[in-house]
Amino acid sequence: MSASTTGACDTSSPSSEWPSSPPELMEKFPSQKQVEVALFASPGAGHLIPLVELARRLATDHGFAVTLVTLTGMSDPAKDAAVLSSLPSSVATAVLPAVSLADLPPDIGFGTLMFELVRRSLPHLRALMEGASHGPVTALVCDFFGTAALPLAAELGAQGYVFFPNSFAMISIMRHIVELHGDVAPGEYRDLPDPLPLPGGLVLRHADLPDGFLDRNDPVYAYLVEEARRYGRADGFLVNSFDELEVAMAETFKRDAEDGAFPPVYPVGPFVRSGSGEEADESACLEWLDRQPEDSVVYVSFGTGGALSVEQTAELAAGLEMSGHRFLWVVRMPSLDGNPCALGTIPGDKDDPLAWLPDGFLERTSGRGHAVVAWAPQVPVLSHPATASFVSHCGWNSTLESVAAGVPMVAWPLYAEQKTNAAILTEVTGVALRPAARGHGHGLVTREEIAAAVRELMEGEKGSAVRGRARELREASKRAWSSEGSSRRAMGEVAGKLKAALVNGNESIA
Repeated sequence: MSASTTGACDTSSPSSEWPSSPPELMEKFPSQKQVEVALFASPGAGHLIPLVELARRLATDHGFAVTLVTLTGMSDPAKDAAVLSSLPSSVATAVLPAVSLADLPPDIGFGTLMFELVRRSLPHLRALMEGASHGPVTALVCDFFGTAALPLAAELGAQGYVFFPNSFAMISIMRHIVELHGDVAPGEYRDLPDPLPLPGGLVLRHADLPDGFLDRNDPVYAYLVEEARRYGRADGFLVNSFDELEVAMAETFKRDAEDGAFPPVYPVGPFVRSGSGEEADESACLEWLDRQPEDSVVYVSFGTGGALSVEQTAELAAGLEMSGHRFLWVVRMPSLDGNPCALGTIPGDKDDPLAWLPDGFLERTSGRGHAVVAWAPQVPVLSHPATASFVSHCGWNSTLESVAAGVPMVAWPLYAEQKTNAAILTEVTGVALRPAARGHGHGLVTREEIAAAVRELMEGEKGSAVRGRARELREASKRAWSSEGSSRRAMGEVAGKLKAALVNGNESIA
């Protein structure tokens, strides 16, 4: 067998078969036939976190036999294991074997490397799916980097869905890619227009586009075009968003599905992580917040992959000090080469991010500021009564965690699709403000601009409107997964289609 598989909470040696379904779930299917769903994740904890929540919903709410499949390479195994540890025991996991990437150029970009890793792992995925113990796999759900697996799903008679761990806007951009290349010869590519209008009044300037979409000569652009061209083969899309967060986008996709112009898109979010891995310093962080007044703390974090330059780190420290507000800052090692993305880098044992802060900063801000190294329990921090605002890199997981907690943001995107997310948050949903220098450029954000943005969000008139909007969306996010909520209904519709596919498949065999 080509993959090691194990239950999410099983610490024994991996078996050589597709994971068996728990007895309590088999009782729901007296015929001993169960909806088998494989979730195929691309590398990175940011992609894995919402897929874990999707797996949980499919298994616990709908009784499906779910296996979450991950890849070997490009991810920190310890971080992946921490994310997977929150899965219920009814969800199995499988790790595909490593594949060789030695023939690729040493300077190949992260995105291109990811697409190649997915493509080269497909034979192992096939072997895993063909070895399913309860009959054919009913559905394969790949994330948005893995649509190369859609033809495999069709060949094996499984439905193929694409999971977007980010916004409706990202699907819309990919649709524009397809339209732009409808009459283009193979091997030729066109740049997206500048500006790019999207449904709902969002207009993306070139600088707002995700990194891989900026230059048609970038090797990753060709992969994106091919990914987008496969979208028509999907049975549907699951997007980690909800109707009221992107109203016009959601309505546009509903109309297009009804008209047959695009496969159905189901808003099934927000997915917010259920566990944090029980890190040792979690209690200290929350205990500090317990001692702060309600709605008084500015939380500052740029995600697990974000990195500021040495100069920008110093300006941020000075800006937080100048703002006069209490803060909880997750400090990570600065980037020494100017690259804002630290994904794939492993800090050394002697690296101390706090050593890069300005002299005397910690002493001067003692009492109203708390700097922690590398990590904080973000979901509990955001939902803590003392937390009033979030200086965020605008990763979509962090965005939804902030929205679910009703916490407004200072939008400070660094890489990937974060610039697009920042545009959505500031121009469409109205839950964020943006420092002046970060409007549509990449220059240094000065201490004055940082202090002004924090003060406006915490005290100002514009900030008041943003805070009010954040409270509204917190309630909307709760409604989305209430008993009759839009996301719960959407997930139920998908589950119904998968169950119908199982019944129809059995009838055709009979």
